[in-house]
Amino acid sequence: MAKQTNYAQPWSQFYGPNLGYVIEMYEQYLDDPNSIDPELKQLFEQWGAPVLEEPVSPADDEAAKTHQTFRLPETPTVFSKLVAAVKLADSIRHYGHLAADTNPLVKKEKKLRRLELDEYDLTEEDLKRIPVAFLCPHAPAHVKNGWDAILHLRKIYTDKIAFEFSQVHNLEERNWLIQQIESGAYYPSLANKERVALLRRLTEVEGFEKFIHRTYVGQKRFSIEGLDAMVPLLDELVRQAIEHEIDAVNIGMAHRGRLNVLAHVLGKPYEMIFAEFQHAESKNFIPSEGSVAITYGWTGDVKYHLGAARRLRNKSAHTMRITLANNPSHLEVVNPVVLGYTRAAQEDRTKPGVPVQNTDASFAILIHGDAAFPGQGIVAETLNLSQLRGYTTGGTIHIIANNMIGFTTESYDSRSTTYASDMAKGFEVPIVHVNADDPEACLAAACLAFAYRQRFKKDFVIDLIGYRRFGHNEMDEPMATNPTMYAIINEHPTVRQLYAQKLIEKGIITEREVDEMEQEVAERLKIAYERVPKNEDELDFIMDPPKPVVDRLPEVKTGVAKDVLHRVNEELLQFPDGFNVFNKLERILKRRSGVFAQNGKVDWAHAEILAFATILQDGVPIRLTGQDSQRGTFAQRHLVLHDVKTGEEYVPLHHISGAKASFVVYNSPLTEAAVLGYEYGYNVYAPETLVLWEAQFGDFANMAQVMFDQFISSGRAKWGQKSGLVMLLPHGYEGQGPEHSSGRVERFLQLAAENNWTVANLSTAAQYFHILRRQAALLTREEVRPLIIMTPKSLLRHPLAASDAEAFVDGAFSPVLEQPGLGADAGKVERIVFGTGKLMIDLAEQIGKMEGLDWLHIVRIEELYPFPEEAVKDIIARYPNVKELVWVQEEPKNMGAWLYMEPRLRALAPEGVDVSYIGRRRRASPAEGDPVVHRKEQERIIRCALTKHE
Repeated sequence: MAKQTNYAQPWSQFYGPNLGYVIEMYEQYLDDPNSIDPELKQLFEQWGAPVLEEPVSPADDEAAKTHQTFRLPETPTVFSKLVAAVKLADSIRHYGHLAADTNPLVKKEKKLRRLELDEYDLTEEDLKRIPVAFLCPHAPAHVKNGWDAILHLRKIYTDKIAFEFSQVHNLEERNWLIQQIESGAYYPSLANKERVALLRRLTEVEGFEKFIHRTYVGQKRFSIEGLDAMVPLLDELVRQAIEHEIDAVNIGMAHRGRLNVLAHVLGKPYEMIFAEFQHAESKNFIPSEGSVAITYGWTGDVKYHLGAARRLRNKSAHTMRITLANNPSHLEVVNPVVLGYTRAAQEDRTKPGVPVQNTDASFAILIHGDAAFPGQGIVAETLNLSQLRGYTTGGTIHIIANNMIGFTTESYDSRSTTYASDMAKGFEVPIVHVNADDPEACLAAACLAFAYRQRFKKDFVIDLIGYRRFGHNEMDEPMATNPTMYAIINEHPTVRQLYAQKLIEKGIITEREVDEMEQEVAERLKIAYERVPKNEDELDFIMDPPKPVVDRLPEVKTGVAKDVLHRVNEELLQFPDGFNVFNKLERILKRRSGVFAQNGKVDWAHAEILAFATILQDGVPIRLTGQDSQRGTFAQRHLVLHDVKTGEEYVPLHHISGAKASFVVYNSPLTEAAVLGYEYGYNVYAPETLVLWEAQFGDFANMAQVMFDQFISSGRAKWGQKSGLVMLLPHGYEGQGPEHSSGRVERFLQLAAENNWTVANLSTAAQYFHILRRQAALLTREEVRPLIIMTPKSLLRHPLAASDAEAFVDGAFSPVLEQPGLGADAGKVERIVFGTGKLMIDLAEQIGKMEGLDWLHIVRIEELYPFPEEAVKDIIARYPNVKELVWVQEEPKNMGAWLYMEPRLRALAPEGVDVSYIGRRRRASPAEGDPVVHRKEQERIIRCALTKHE
């Protein structure tokens, strides 16, 4: 008679898959009791494991209570033993990292439960009878049987380098990773000469930090010590890159270790770095042969924010450029900027159509902090770009410079995950954790990362686990906040010492040679130090911008011949045979036909596509991205057409005659900071390209404010980094409430200084056409600067914002426009109303319904910054009897342009002429929430502006 089987209460109610789920939850409970549902936790605490009970005998009962990972049937077979062994091998692959020796400071308690034989009812003899191929098909030759295979797997998965790749769902990738790891193919076999060179590099890294520590006591440098192996790791990635004849490697990193990376990976001379510590002139030490490029702004930046570029040449004369991007203190914000560099370096933009991308031309290395990687949202935003067609760069290699602390915050207070790298798992990115005290393992991690990136064109994470020898900076005393950790660190030998001892024990080098190596490095540093002047006399204390920046933008011819415009316009309306455009859209587009033959009207979107077409004919590539930018947020653009039957895409701008450059428009992810940073980086690296970023609504730029503050507004002043990026921010009050009315023009005007950018709020389609063409013409000139345009919403189709066809032929961009039909009798004008953007069309619309306005003139300030002072001054001078200058705006008084315009208008007002404001009163919120209230307030503003004081 068969034994009767029953389940321990309360588990008797669970069967089949439900029971399987409870068992799985119990395994999770054993690892971390707080990670599961509280009710289940309570059941497990009260009733134990949800496993079969065999109450027939005490022995059976005892066996049922054991918490095994895998249980064999009552009568094991060869097959069931094989299944158990395969399960054990897979558990080692999946969970070996939990038992790995990756922490250089503490031998953590190893979580071995899933790795033990008795957890699977297996013995050594059982395993010896199983062929290697079932458990480790890629094992090296010395592995003879299943027992050897398990020992081999335990060794490689729990050593100084640990692996996480179960999150990688692609079978080809997973199998490749298993093959590389378990065969050891990825692990470099270093000759003794190479090991000595590695020790020399570690000696240079440590010697540099120690010299600065002694020489510049208490000065911040954000030392690399504790993560010294990061430099040889980068060396290996650079070596692999130039060996594979990659054209460019772009690196982004925060402060920690930056000076060391600049010195040893980028080749920045020691003398330059020491001069920066001593506040002495450093430019004289730039190498004359041009292998190292360092740019300067006029206000400068602290030394651990600065970047550099270096050119290397291999034996076959292939030249590669390494760039370390300039980076502010906002840690991870440089990540998308570097990816923008990388995409720009990969694309050929010299032919019409979509740029041709070669992901083998360049790649990016991003170095993250362990607290910042999970803590800064921009990291997730940037990871999300990795496989998107508009942003992919064929794989980024991420290095987490893991100090196991963030400033003074321990890891358990800075993240909710086991590892700093865990967020990358959601993007199916493979991860290796490597002990920074094992430099050879660090090189192996670099080799695996590079090979994976090259093969699969995807991201890879190296979690470089080390420590921070001193405090957050060299002025901090870490014992005050982290005494336990620093008690260990203070007694811990450096990686150079550990590696030197290892080589001495193997007979590869002698103690005397190690000492001589140290002395040689110290002598080189001393000589460099002595070459640096010890005074501050040559420093520039005035910090004036260069002349091309100070001067106003030069006059640029932006009109286009009428026959060219006519031909381009008609070509844009020709679709391939059999291509089915949505009928309603086709009718709208076909209305544009003949506009130049008949001197018709051109609206905003029409002006834009004509500008793009003629810019492409001038040989300037164009890249436009933004949320829904292909169609346009307001269904106005339609640069990409879709066949209504097949979904096939057609881009008219790819098919215009005479185009000499590429054009592309991408719908971006619902991300602002990362996408704007990416476009900025693209433009900096490819300055000849007209790069535009469009916010869905202007206030979406709030989410990218750090990019405006730290890069776009100040990058040239700090780092000499030029940009001609265009930002399109829809702005205007149409009663949509506080969130989608204001593009926050006040913020950009507050940041405006030293001609750092142009801020425009335009009122006609022709103005938009000409300012885009002007920007394209200036891209490669010294006068180039970013362009911010408060673009319209309701004006996109407003008849008064449309322009006559002739305005595109003979016109040019004008920083100031005067209202037609007003101000003709100069002696009668008593009030001049100044304003900008949409409200000026609202006024123009109302003026068309009124008479007797000879006392009034209206002036539109189309270019707010730089302020068109001379043009405004000349207009005021034409009206001798003017009594008041009025600034009118639809934004609240504490927002919009009023606070910027008031002092400028007062400075230009003749004696006795009043300067006043008409608009909304000061508010905390940008706009009213109710459309009726909005309309009433808008009517009041317009009425006040057009009503004469009696």
